[in-house]
Amino acid sequence: MFSKQTSVLLLFSTLFLPTLFSQNALVLSENKQAVIASVDKHTHELTRLSDQIWAFAETALREHQSSKLLADYAEAQGFRVERGVSGMPTAFIATYGSGRPIIGILGEYDALPGISQKASPIKEPLKAGAAGHGCGHNLFGAGSMGAALAVKELMQQGKLKGTIRFYGTPAEESVGGKIYMARDGLFNDLDVCLDWHPDTEIDALTQSSQAMVDFKVEFSGKAAHAAYDPWNGRSALDALELFAHGVNAYREHVRPSVRMHYVFTSAGDVPNVVPEKAVVWMWVRDSKRSGMDEVFTRVKKIAEGAALMADVSYSVKVSNGSYELLVNRTGAKILHQNLELLGPITYTPEEQDFAKKIQSTSGVEETGMDGKVKPLKDTRLDPDGGSTDVGDVSWNVPEITLLAPSAPPKAPWHSWAVVACGGMSIGHKGLLYAAKGLGMTMVDLFENESLRQDIRKEFEERRAGHIYKAMLPEGPPPIGTN
Repeated sequence: MFSKQTSVLLLFSTLFLPTLFSQNALVLSENKQAVIASVDKHTHELTRLSDQIWAFAETALREHQSSKLLADYAEAQGFRVERGVSGMPTAFIATYGSGRPIIGILGEYDALPGISQKASPIKEPLKAGAAGHGCGHNLFGAGSMGAALAVKELMQQGKLKGTIRFYGTPAEESVGGKIYMARDGLFNDLDVCLDWHPDTEIDALTQSSQAMVDFKVEFSGKAAHAAYDPWNGRSALDALELFAHGVNAYREHVRPSVRMHYVFTSAGDVPNVVPEKAVVWMWVRDSKRSGMDEVFTRVKKIAEGAALMADVSYSVKVSNGSYELLVNRTGAKILHQNLELLGPITYTPEEQDFAKKIQSTSGVEETGMDGKVKPLKDTRLDPDGGSTDVGDVSWNVPEITLLAPSAPPKAPWHSWAVVACGGMSIGHKGLLYAAKGLGMTMVDLFENESLRQDIRKEFEERRAGHIYKAMLPEGPPPIGTN
């Protein structure tokens, strides 16, 4: 016969061990368990949303089907939806509830050009030359929607009070849709904002990003016959080449955190005409906005010098620029606690084989998917390369970011490999995990006023009185010209 104590332990095992989150069942609050249950309940719908957006593969400011799909879904779930915000037809805000606190969550859905790919572990375009979700934004929008829906259901049941706001944010990869929304003050009344991004690991993000400016330099000269009377011409291409030489000489004299990269988008049409127009499209980055501004100022002087040497005119036109991400470690710690409650993601042998085949094809070590929860990291002074318009949001409101795996480690990002995983179960597991982790963290934020105050205090200390100013040209977003 079993003792009474043993019987209780056996009953506990029977009730809790078979569940996905069994090892943490006693410390998960009722509301957090409800979040997990909600995401599980809506799994089919959320993965269907993601797969449809993956198939649409619409690029910046052209995400009409993707945006409508998410906005219509939110509306059907009881959210109040405002479409076409900040002059962008594919931007929207979905809101539920009223009063404070107001917690926001971001969702993206734009694809990248030229990397169409089947859900296959070998490079195999779905449609040659078409776009693909090489950054996993099909997962991003759907996962964030799942978290918002779980919180909305708790509000509907009277278990949480306040306002949940989902931001449908287009054009992260090019125009920077959130920058226009930030310029219009659409995030200013939030208490806290959350987002997530597909990655190769689980992490409560404590690292910043790079500040960036996206601009074009156009040189204008005078056409002439390149053989008969070249002395009558003024070559814009000469200026372009001199500019590139100046930028590359400057590389020796910038900080290691600086990145400068460019492409020539116009450099003449035929060899026997002195080119009268030449254009370079360039991005300058640094770990801080102040450092980026310093480099950008110097690059503009290089453009001026190149124009003087070639005796042509020039112009510099800024398309957009983003701030570095303002890290909030207080928020990250709360998110990390919830990730530890969730535990790791487990993958099937078939999923691991898929991931390893991608790694093999990409020429990197075949380690498979990594579903472990990583320890909270120290914040480095030298962030990895890469910029995001979430940075602009983070200078207006405290921002908390989750990373969740949707592709194998060391596989190239912004490539066919990420597209492939985003269209199958590996990507689906990442989005569902993110929905749960973000939803659970929002429960903490709605329930705990002192936590919100601590997050706001760190935000104000890190912002140090800086007045946000969007780096955008005057006027509306470049609809139809991007």
